[in-house]
Amino acid sequence: MLKRLLSRNETYLIVIILIYSIIVGIKNPAFLSYENFFDMLRASSGKLLLALGVLIVLISGGIDVSFTAIAIFGGYASTKLMLLTKIDNLAFAFIISASIGIILGSINALIIHYFRLPTLIATLGTSSVFFGLMTILVGTKSINAGQMPSSITNFSGARLFERIAPSGNTYGLSAFIIPVILAIFITWFILYRTMLGRGIFAMGNSEESAKRSGFNLFLIRFFIYTYVGILAGIMGVVYVAEVRWVNPISLVGSELSIIAAVVIGGAKLTGGEGTILGAVLGIIIIQLLNSTLVFLGLSSSWNDFFVGLILLISVSITSYQYRLKSRRNLTFSD
Repeated sequence: MLKRLLSRNETYLIVIILIYSIIVGIKNPAFLSYENFFDMLRASSGKLLLALGVLIVLISGGIDVSFTAIAIFGGYASTKLMLLTKIDNLAFAFIISASIGIILGSINALIIHYFRLPTLIATLGTSSVFFGLMTILVGTKSINAGQMPSSITNFSGARLFERIAPSGNTYGLSAFIIPVILAIFITWFILYRTMLGRGIFAMGNSEESAKRSGFNLFLIRFFIYTYVGILAGIMGVVYVAEVRWVNPISLVGSELSIIAAVVIGGAKLTGGEGTILGAVLGIIIIQLLNSTLVFLGLSSSWNDFFVGLILLISVSITSYQYRLKSRRNLTFSD
């Protein structure tokens, strides 16, 4: 049992999170408060939704960098449409944003499959196309808190339960956790309880082998990128509710931190491997860095440095483990 735990990447991530949290807590005890914990959980919700999509793409052997463009397209367009039509309904926002995600995700899938382009190059191109299309169709004007539909504002402050902190401030579990929990369960079920999930893992290990095994690569790829689109669309609404304002360049440049989090969580850039727990823990580490540098007396400018450093270390360890495993297999075969 212990040997099995020590062989899992997630075990080391949990240890790192605990040790780092203790260090920050010693430096500044306010960090270990319930209030701060729930604030961090709320701030992580949108990132967790995107991480689940990135996880599936990485397992399949691809890399998608267009998910933030899809998210902001969905969030911005749905909010703008709510203001134009006077339909102030949260479900309407989620449906519109997720529908936009499906359309844009399917475009990614079709381009990647039929033009045989590397996923990174294809989604890098479509990311720019989606941003441009959004500004043409929806506009470039920011929507601030005062203009925000009341259903979005209410969702922003909604909590499943509330408590009063010693300081007198209220804290609680944000309603943002609801779509996150649903997405985690659905993603887990797809990956580990369906033939589609087996096909995703098989495609990540070897497309040719997956094809010979009878998996329809087009349908698998189409599902992957439309599912990423749905998650990104949902995240777009959550993001708008979280920050209470939106403009077309929001989320630009945040792709690396999400991909880094999933890779830190154990997903291989070469495909075929990755876990939901690992992705969640990776996001927690990234969020810890975002939230705790100020507690350590460092500026936010250090954030990208530490994210990049952790990513390099994580990829190096994974590469070393792979080479070590290959040597053992070679020795055994000899």
